[in-house]
Amino acid sequence: MLSLFRIAALCALVCSAAARADDLRTLDADYWSWRALEQPYSDDDIPRLERPFDAQVDWSAAATARYRAAVQGFEKRWQALTPPADAARVDLVDHRLIGSAIARARFELDIARSWQRHPGFYIDQTLGSVYVALLAPPPFDAAREALILHRLERIPTTLAAARANLTDIRRPFLLLATDALTDIEPRLARFEQTLAPHFSPNGQNRLSRGVQAAATALGGYRDWLHTQAASARPDTALGRDGYDYFLHNVALLPYTPDAMLALAHAEWSRAVAFESIEENRLAGQAPAALFASSDAQVLAEHEQELRVRQFLVAHHLLSVPNDLAHYRNQLLPDYLEPLAFLGVSDDLTGPTRLHADSVSYIRTPRPDLPYFYRSTAQDPRPILVHEGIPGHYFQLALGWRHPDPVRRHYYDSAANEGIGFYAEELMLQAGLFDDNAHTRATIYNFMRLRALRVEVDVRLALGEYTLEQAADYLQRTVPMDHATALEEAANFAATPGTAISYQIGKTQILALLADARRHDGAAFSLLNFHDRLWREGNVPFALTRFELWGDRSELPTPLALPQTHP
Repeated sequence: MLSLFRIAALCALVCSAAARADDLRTLDADYWSWRALEQPYSDDDIPRLERPFDAQVDWSAAATARYRAAVQGFEKRWQALTPPADAARVDLVDHRLIGSAIARARFELDIARSWQRHPGFYIDQTLGSVYVALLAPPPFDAAREALILHRLERIPTTLAAARANLTDIRRPFLLLATDALTDIEPRLARFEQTLAPHFSPNGQNRLSRGVQAAATALGGYRDWLHTQAASARPDTALGRDGYDYFLHNVALLPYTPDAMLALAHAEWSRAVAFESIEENRLAGQAPAALFASSDAQVLAEHEQELRVRQFLVAHHLLSVPNDLAHYRNQLLPDYLEPLAFLGVSDDLTGPTRLHADSVSYIRTPRPDLPYFYRSTAQDPRPILVHEGIPGHYFQLALGWRHPDPVRRHYYDSAANEGIGFYAEELMLQAGLFDDNAHTRATIYNFMRLRALRVEVDVRLALGEYTLEQAADYLQRTVPMDHATALEEAANFAATPGTAISYQIGKTQILALLADARRHDGAAFSLLNFHDRLWREGNVPFALTRFELWGDRSELPTPLALPQTHP
């Protein structure tokens, strides 16, 4: 339980900074200490913060009032620390980074407002908080066992707050939440049965009681949601003002929605053209084969991960630290299967676990696997280079070592996902996939999907697509299975600005690379460019451009908080 002493201490960090000298690093440390307690759980694997053991999931009326007051306090401190225009670029960049992080919390609380609109938000805060604590591989020591039980036992209290908070429910989100909870009681029974052998005898008793209480509370929440369906609003759009606030203040992107749509259409055409060329080369060949077993797939991924590291070094693409841990596949454990609908099933480690291997859980190879899992069951490398090395795990592990703590803490999907997506085509163009035309076609199909995500994100946010229209569009145009398409559309509707990050971030990287080559001339080194890009990989690319060359052309002007919300 979060002690009264700790609450008072954190309030002092936010509200009493004027009593002592303030600076950017103090503000940054205070903000992220607070954020580790307040940040909502989500199904995104990038912003999985390390949280203190006694952090409670608290969305009571008193807690949300405290969150708003805290954000206001951070905003005032940030404004008071604005550097002069002629300050060192590193200070100007760090200041804008902290401002973006604070604006994200403001956006969540007062613009996106999932805590008032989206019933699935509280599935993430309850079962989702348990799920992320389960993702690191066993063993479950006493501290980890206690953490899981602590979060499990908090579920009824959080769901009671949900009923009070959900004053603006949107029907498509409600239907998704009730569908997710349809069979939650038997799911939780399987979860208890398969997790219990990993726990101590006392932990097993608490697990049984906690699961029973959680199942009752979640079932009751599902039944209550059914009673709210008739009065729920049918729309989910964020609205242009809210979307522009996100683009300018949070993501620091230089594009209008219309410009992003035009860019995405051009990239979609490019991806389709090159995918067609690869498919033409495959004419008459047998379809890509699946691995014979999960063991065979795991072994292949382990071998390919080592080859990718060697490939990066041999081709002078990226330096690989000798002490960097590994990105490993494992078969999804039985106790995770009932909860796997809650998010990406991987453990990318964290700042205090830099020497632990990252783990991505796979499913047993079979023809009816969802879109991404089927691709890994044919060749692990496309997901390996995006999620593992040189993608997310590698980039985050380097970022967590950054000497500047402001850049260790900060995350932004446009930068993180932009690098992951760029890594795919980087490895394609460098020749990693020359041995497999099926895999090259898969990479181009991924490119097609990421371009389409931009259109889905923008049109959902502006109200030009319903959730079902977005899912149908993805299913037909990627193409992909309906379940994955609906899951993608639902995520993008609930978290506006996420789906654009892949394509828009990659586009900014390509522009940076071209301009770096022009600036450096004969001294340009692709290896040096990539090493810096990955080390600074949490930093939005408009800020990277400014820090490198003093170029402010892509830095958007911050916007005031919209006065009206949809």
